[in-house]
This record gives sequence, structure tokens and C-alpha cells, in this order.
Amino acid sequence: MPTAIIHLRRARPADARAIAQVHVQTWRDAYADLLPAEFLAGLDVQQREGHWRAELMVRSSERAPWLAHADDQVVGFASVGPSRDRGAAASTGELYAIYVLPDFWDRGVGTDLLRRAEHDLVAHGYADATLWVLAGNERARRFYERAGWHLDGERLDRIGDIEVEEVRYRRTLEPPRLG
Repeated sequence: MPTAIIHLRRARPADARAIAQVHVQTWRDAYADLLPAEFLAGLDVQQREGHWRAELMVRSSERAPWLAHADDQVVGFASVGPSRDRGAAASTGELYAIYVLPDFWDRGVGTDLLRRAEHDLVAHGYADATLWVLAGNERARRFYERAGWHLDGERLDRIGDIEVEEVRYRRTLEPPRLG
């Protein structure tokens, strides 16, 4: 298991490829039993890089995703913003993504990224937040539940040509305590 010190910082456009690599590798590992192998094998780092480069070019630095890095390698990231749910209140934010390379699971990296993401949501005026996760992703669901998120809904969605069941979690956000 790696013993590197983990640092958190905001993403920059130059990080697009590293974020894409984490994104693709984490999907392949975390969703191996949840999505078809041929779909996961077909995930394209270059395509994800284009997505992240475009995202990072339009987001202001204080709204850029948080990166976790160790020894000059990006090992995780978290991204937030306004809720994309139809009919969501303007005071509801969303955790869009949080991914950590498997070698860094169970080391507090995800927890640190989640705390930073929640802090960002509070700083941008959101009173509560939601997130969507594959219903069968028990590891992620336990992680969110330990962090104070509560099951709030479900839906059928599509990832490419694949119909998936997702569940929504919600959390009331708390302003940081002073002192």
C-alpha cells in the first residue's frame, strides 16, 4: 500500500488528463461488477480529458474540482455545483463526482475530498446537497452513509446504452464552526 503524503489543491486546466485517468481507472475498478466489462474497457481517457479540459476552462478557480495528489500523481478528485435535478430548489447543491484510485481507498482521501466538497457547497450558499450513486455500489453507499448522507430517492438512468438504477442521497449542509 502506498505511503505517500496526500495533498489537496484545486484543479487547473493542465490537470485534465490526470483527472481523466483517475476517472476512467476508478470506473473500471469500482464498477467492475456493476457495468458490462466491454463498456468499461471502452472508456476513453482522451475523451474524458476533453470533457475535463472544457470544464476546467470555464470554471472559476474557486469552483474548480478538488484534487488529491501524492508524489506528483493525482489520486482522486471531487466536483460540486448546483443541483441538476429537475425542480430542485436553488439552495440545493450537488456532489457531481468523487473518485479515488483504489490503491488509496481506506486512507481518508475520499473523506478529505468530501469535506472540501461540502465546504465549497456551503461557501457558495447551498443549504443542502444531493448526490446520485449506482444502487449496487455498496462500498460508496456505506461511505456516504458514514459521512452523514441519507437515502432520499431512486431513478432509472442511462449510462451510454446501459439502463442503471441509481439512488439519491441528501444531506443538510452545516456552516463551518468558528473557533
